[in-house]
Amino acid sequence: MHYLYYMAKWQIFVILSIFCQLIYSCTKEVKIDIPGFEEQLVVDGRIDQNGFPIVILSTSQNIYAPTDLSAYLSSMISDATVSVSDGTNSVNLSPMSIVDLPDESKKRVAEMLSVEYNEVSFLPIKVFSSTDPAILGSEGKSYTLSIQWKGQKYEGTTYLLPAVHLDNLYWKADVQNSSYGSCMARLTDPAQEENCYKWEPRNITTQSNGQPKDVLFRHRGNPYFSDQFFNGLTFEFETRYPKPDTTFPSGYHKFYRLGDTILIKLSRLESKVFEFFEKKDAQQSNSGSPFATPVNIPTNIAGGALGIWAGYSFYIDTLYCQP
Repeated sequence: MHYLYYMAKWQIFVILSIFCQLIYSCTKEVKIDIPGFEEQLVVDGRIDQNGFPIVILSTSQNIYAPTDLSAYLSSMISDATVSVSDGTNSVNLSPMSIVDLPDESKKRVAEMLSVEYNEVSFLPIKVFSSTDPAILGSEGKSYTLSIQWKGQKYEGTTYLLPAVHLDNLYWKADVQNSSYGSCMARLTDPAQEENCYKWEPRNITTQSNGQPKDVLFRHRGNPYFSDQFFNGLTFEFETRYPKPDTTFPSGYHKFYRLGDTILIKLSRLESKVFEFFEKKDAQQSNSGSPFATPVNIPTNIAGGALGIWAGYSFYIDTLYCQP
């Protein structure tokens, strides 16, 4: 019995030794040649219907570089030559401090950077813009952005599509608490073409200080969507407010309150612009996950730059939170 026991242990030891030798003999040192970091121009540009062009330029950062605010601010660019043309008028954009921008342009910058309106003027950065009415965004026009920086030329074009209107907009009270409710909207999507949208609400209810509750249009997460599943259809959908209000009862932080007044902005944008923001959101959502699928964010800027030059045409309606 003892003999068989020790023989079994010996056989296991021999098998494990042979297995380890096989594994070791099959291994091979692999050297991966990781390319060095190459700095690229990053463009964050937009032009809205009835709005002045806004372009924020920076440089891409090494993955091993610091990611604090000072590092971001040091990457900003203000020495480029930037212009926008609609095919008839061509206007040079000047680097401007945010505090010197028109009020609506300042709001757009705050929305682009996800900063509150009362904080954005304190950012020590320059944005390229203009106050020339010849280059205000207009539906049905293409706008070409041209950038020259460090001997390189970059160019992108965006088109302001005709805005799509909502068919209906109303407030629907919650069955458990009629003081709070949801925003209900009905949309007829134009057929025979791909349509992409951005949904943004803004609470303009006057507060005790005489000011509206929100100065900016709000969004949380990804406010972009396409008509992939409802092309040419009329459908009704429900939304809630993206900015939680913790003064509301538990479970109702994102509801619309009875008596409030809300502006709803439905923007229409090109599919290339939608694809950029969709992929960008996917990358941010997957950041840090070792199991996430790598995402290549597209761009409509030619010349080797990163980023987007985005045009927005929009329809604004008012939601009155009343039965």
